[in-house]
Amino acid sequence: MALSALSRELGDPHTAGQRALERALFGASPSAWANVADGPDGIAGVVLFGPVFSTVRGGPGVFVSDLWVDAAARGNGIGRALLSSAAESGAALWGAGFMRLSVHDSNARAHDIYRDLGFEPITGETVMVLMGQAFQKIRRTP
Repeated sequence: MALSALSRELGDPHTAGQRALERALFGASPSAWANVADGPDGIAGVVLFGPVFSTVRGGPGVFVSDLWVDAAARGNGIGRALLSSAAESGAALWGAGFMRLSVHDSNARAHDIYRDLGFEPITGETVMVLMGQAFQKIRRTP
């Protein structure tokens, strides 16, 4: 699976199983969308994205949570095409006017590629996450 390949390449745990992805993509209230690039030997790339709203940016946008291109297909514009497809889908589905993503600090190649595409780092912000028991606790806080 393409998304588990991305996790392996980055050294990240891959805890989203098939059931979780199916619910996110095809459930009654989808929380994610995916676009896939086919290659001659199977999947050449995939982008997983969803809506995000920003009062600073004045409306809805696209948050790219995962972007993966098969190593053999890199350098052929597939990543750019997948980002373009996510932008187009987000604009059509919820009126997105911007795109946001996170990049591992150690992934210098990705930083360079995203800058070349016009992405700008956001200064003055730190990405934070609430998960596990802390997330469950806040869910139950009145």
